[in-house]
Amino acid sequence: MSKNISINVNYLTRVEGHGNIVVEVKDGKLEVCRLEIVESPRFFEAFLRGRSIYEAPHITCRICGICSCGHTLASIQAAEDALEIKPTEQTTLLRKLLLHYEQLDSHILHIYLLVAPDLVGVPSFVPLIKSNPDVVRRALRMKRLCNELCDILVGRHVHPISAVIGGFTKLPNLSDLEEMHKRLLELKHDVEVTVELFSKLTFPEFERDTEYLALVNDEDEYPLLYGDIGSTDGYRVSKYEYKNVVNEFVVPYASAKRTKWHRDSYAVGALARFNLNHEKLHPKAKQAANVLNLKPKCINPYFNTVAQIVECVHCVEDAIRIVELLWQRGINYDEIVIPDINELGKLPQRAGEGVGAVEVPRGLLIHHYECDERGILRNANCVIPTNQNTHNIELDMLKLVPEIITQSQEEITLALEMLVRAYDPCISCSVHMVKINFK
Repeated sequence: MSKNISINVNYLTRVEGHGNIVVEVKDGKLEVCRLEIVESPRFFEAFLRGRSIYEAPHITCRICGICSCGHTLASIQAAEDALEIKPTEQTTLLRKLLLHYEQLDSHILHIYLLVAPDLVGVPSFVPLIKSNPDVVRRALRMKRLCNELCDILVGRHVHPISAVIGGFTKLPNLSDLEEMHKRLLELKHDVEVTVELFSKLTFPEFERDTEYLALVNDEDEYPLLYGDIGSTDGYRVSKYEYKNVVNEFVVPYASAKRTKWHRDSYAVGALARFNLNHEKLHPKAKQAANVLNLKPKCINPYFNTVAQIVECVHCVEDAIRIVELLWQRGINYDEIVIPDINELGKLPQRAGEGVGAVEVPRGLLIHHYECDERGILRNANCVIPTNQNTHNIELDMLKLVPEIITQSQEEITLALEMLVRAYDPCISCSVHMVKINFK
């Protein structure tokens, strides 16, 4: 049976940023299937050049209001690598704690506000306020708790203040640790209820095998802050070889870069991390994965949200562990860093090159800096998770459309929007409304 379909989603909703979906089917044959990223470049790499490397974390955290702490940590790691500054064990623990807080904050936003409406058949989060007020209260409570945890640790979640090159300008006191512990226990309960809730919801059935990339290491912990770059295809390289991994390229109809390694595309994010490092998850996170029927190697992209729920369990449990460990050891306040931004020349300087590789909510984030003997940046490169996922999303779409071609245009449109949203793309920090035209 011949079928003609023209789908043009001019502005995707419930994603961070501006992207379009274009699908054309003629006489039952798929002729066009594109994910268009039409936003202009933001030139962060360009205006880092000529600035002090000590300013880089405070500048690059502005790249994203959702992964602000992740960009800060990737930037700090790259800068410390270039300057040959080695963080202390206490600093590393606090950075891992901060990364847990950000994973939780972003995942909860995506799980409840962006994906849940699709799973229960409503157009947005707003109708749930009336139909499921307890769920709404829980989501907002969890989001608030995560923001407050970041506030306690680094001053604020969006554009953190106290996390700097060399350590922290402010360290938590006993009261801060007690308060974080209390709020983490509250969050733990809500995360457990979240697992139970989503175990009763049905995710779309769709699979496409691809290469998954994430940080890997030889330690027992689930790698988020440090590691090599690993692949489900069996490859592993140092973070310093990232350019040989990402192989960035562009297509005529999109402004954002795309990437590929051993296949035509690869995926990063929670599902990639789960597929590569599931054995290192906290035992309770492994239990949650079983409850949610998530098993490696999972090749259903819609299950990226499920992997995020599993990571929420892991992050809250490991955050409790870190807080309790710091509580028992006590905080060494001699490690407080007090940099004078007005006298940058007095801070440690050297010519160098460094790479930071950190797992942020949407996947592998890389910062690469080169500085001169005065610590002035000469080159900067940032590889963003969503850019790494874009081509993989489009190839998913190319496989999905023929499988659902017998459905209505409305159903096909929804399936494609849900597919894009499953990756939790952060195209940029902007908001748009949806407009769908059928021809």
